[in-house]
Amino acid sequence: MNFRKRLRLFAVTGLTFVLALTVTFQGSFASKAEAADTLGLQAKSAILVDYNSGQILYEKNADQVYPPASMTKMMTEYLVMQALHSKRLTWDTKVSISDYAYQISQNRGFSNVPLRKDYQYTVRDLYEAMAIYSANGAAIALAEKVGGSEKNFVVLMNQTAKKFGMTGAHYINSTGLENVDLGKFASYGGYADKNGRNELSARDLAKLAYHVIKDYPEALTISKIPLKNFTAGVTTPIQMVNWNYMLPGFGANMNSYKYDGVDGLKTGHTDLAGYCFTGTVNRNGHRLISVVMGTSSDGQRFEQTRTLFDYGYQQFSEKTVAKKNQLVQGQKAVPVNNGKQGSVKLAFGQPVVVTALNGGKVNASFKVTLDSSKLNKDGTLEAPIKKGEKVGYATVVKKDGVYGYLNPNENQIPVVAAEQVDRVGWFIGMFKAIGGFFAGIFSWIAGLF
Repeated sequence: MNFRKRLRLFAVTGLTFVLALTVTFQGSFASKAEAADTLGLQAKSAILVDYNSGQILYEKNADQVYPPASMTKMMTEYLVMQALHSKRLTWDTKVSISDYAYQISQNRGFSNVPLRKDYQYTVRDLYEAMAIYSANGAAIALAEKVGGSEKNFVVLMNQTAKKFGMTGAHYINSTGLENVDLGKFASYGGYADKNGRNELSARDLAKLAYHVIKDYPEALTISKIPLKNFTAGVTTPIQMVNWNYMLPGFGANMNSYKYDGVDGLKTGHTDLAGYCFTGTVNRNGHRLISVVMGTSSDGQRFEQTRTLFDYGYQQFSEKTVAKKNQLVQGQKAVPVNNGKQGSVKLAFGQPVVVTALNGGKVNASFKVTLDSSKLNKDGTLEAPIKKGEKVGYATVVKKDGVYGYLNPNENQIPVVAAEQVDRVGWFIGMFKAIGGFFAGIFSWIAGLF
């Protein structure tokens, strides 16, 4: 098969180079079955994610949907933060209290600070009550402020979940309370029956936590506050104790759950959901995200989270597989049209870091996909090409394909031109074209004999 036919075939098959290179390093990718057998986690579902690499280190029933209880409020927090960053709100924006938010806030059987209808609270007052104390009335008031109504806000919640790839998520309210608890306010989000509730999977919640941390890291400065007084609109301050007992700063009765580096994110509990927790911990820049759903007690959700965090830190380490600007070894240079050089080598545009089990060896390989918008119809790049110009991306793969990433886009390492290729002048280009024309004629004639 001649070169031109090969190029045409290359273009038809998706303009994808599959790199035959194998990179060997100490460590191994996590095996889901192995992790599950080893940990024996006492929860209906769970997941552990390395935030830095985006790799999943453990999962159990991670795609099964369950009621998330107050872990729902992470989406409410995200959308409030989004409104703050877009300047639609400020921390000092005043918020009025509707009859709905007022009545729910008076029920001290739920997590709440009692709100007043004759008082305007700041966004900060309500956000801190929601993020630290899981106050349901405060969450409703913020949802109404951002969306105009909680019903409109729920539309935003579901749209954002879809954007994040939270395929199992379905929200009907901003708090995580079930319809049976909301009484006459239970029709929001399209569920009128008393069994209506929000539904999410552990994987959905991990994706949401990832975006909260990545997009609005200042949310952690509030979620890590262990204790704060609520003073807005009250004569006697209300002590808000964070339900996340893994945070530092608690007294002796909760100190047994403390885990160094924990700074978030959200607990949840209802009779239907059981005890749940989306946690995150950061040690020396190495951050983990965990979700446990449906544990049997307040303490068990933290004990199971500790098991996950210990597993992540003790059994795994980060490995640099390739450095920035390192050539993609084994990858053929890409043909360049109208260039002073006929081809260009490829390099990684950023370091390639993976999370691997300690001990043993594993083969990791890369699949390189070129950006079709950069290519001519014959599969060549067009000169000029700048050094460092992005021309595609590489993904870390195993023999069974891309493995264990929370968000597939996180496993896309930019691939760049390793060198500059200038465009030839028009005079040289003309002679190249003439040469190509006659080469084609001679080839045609040769084919006749």
